[in-house]
Amino acid sequence: MEQVVVFCRPGFETEACRELTDRAAESGIYGFFEPAKGSGLVWFSLGGPESAEDLLSRLELSTLVFVRDWFVVLARIPLPEHDRVGAVIDGLGSLERGYPGCARLEVRLPETNADGDLGNFARKWVSPLSRGMRGAGLLRADQNAPAPARFEVLLSEFAEAVVGFSLEENRARFVSGIPRLRLPASAPSRSALKLEEAWKVFLPADQELDYLGGGKKAADLGAAPGGWTWQLVRQGMFVTAVDNGPMNEELMASGQVEHVEADGFSWRPKRGIDWMVCDIVDQPRKTARLAVDWLAGGHCRYTVFNLKLPMKKRYDEWLICRDIIHQGLKEAGLGFRLRARHLYHDREEITCFIERTG
Repeated sequence: MEQVVVFCRPGFETEACRELTDRAAESGIYGFFEPAKGSGLVWFSLGGPESAEDLLSRLELSTLVFVRDWFVVLARIPLPEHDRVGAVIDGLGSLERGYPGCARLEVRLPETNADGDLGNFARKWVSPLSRGMRGAGLLRADQNAPAPARFEVLLSEFAEAVVGFSLEENRARFVSGIPRLRLPASAPSRSALKLEEAWKVFLPADQELDYLGGGKKAADLGAAPGGWTWQLVRQGMFVTAVDNGPMNEELMASGQVEHVEADGFSWRPKRGIDWMVCDIVDQPRKTARLAVDWLAGGHCRYTVFNLKLPMKKRYDEWLICRDIIHQGLKEAGLGFRLRARHLYHDREEITCFIERTG
């Protein structure tokens, strides 16, 4: 049976299952899921004539919220204590189905892996496994040559390897959707990593300067102590930090920040600016309507904001917020691009990005 393994935040397997099932059905593909509770993994099995590759070809990962990454499963290969490389080569060689050409491979671990020995093994295994597969003709000789896919190996234990492939044009920019970001000591709070990750996920890698550079103007609603303001300042922006709480003193000394003591939901700029960002803890529908008001009112061109989801019905709440945004902006006659993702640095919230396109 054709199968896709899906990566999500541990504890959000049900949301990822429901989202993928709904979106796959919209594309004419049906199946059932098996969530490994608390593991951050979901196994989606297709029940019709379509292949798992059809699913990845029809459905764009960038349009999903709770699904961070995925790949097509080719085989679950038992690994002996000795010659694990040979076991993988033999397992792939016995497959009856074909797969796209691959030039490289990635060895992954579940996000919840706590076995240090397995982690050490996975890192050291990449090189000999690559050499062995290349020697067997399973990997292209030139690993830097363009290829439509990449081999994926998931290790949850020493005894088995889940082997598959991901498509070059439809996988996460970062393996398993987990960017490796470092928090500088000068950052006022760890929330700074959320905005940095949002830019890396939502903005085209070759266009980040177009969106962020050039001395743009921004507003940070609910700014204190200044984690997101700090990120905006790092990009050279001039920021209005809106919050009744105190801001980080070093950040204020930059000369690029104006602190306005006001309610982030009611404050508006006197003239339009480039960016509005918001990480206020409040009802998600209220925040969704705030974003619509800013864009529809011409107050900003881009916005990044977090929706703090309730513990129950998290997926349903997202669908309601999505409809609020779509309906509000369409009624305002705006062209827009909306993307949302449950980022690695998010917890119970999801992060949204909206760009006015007309």
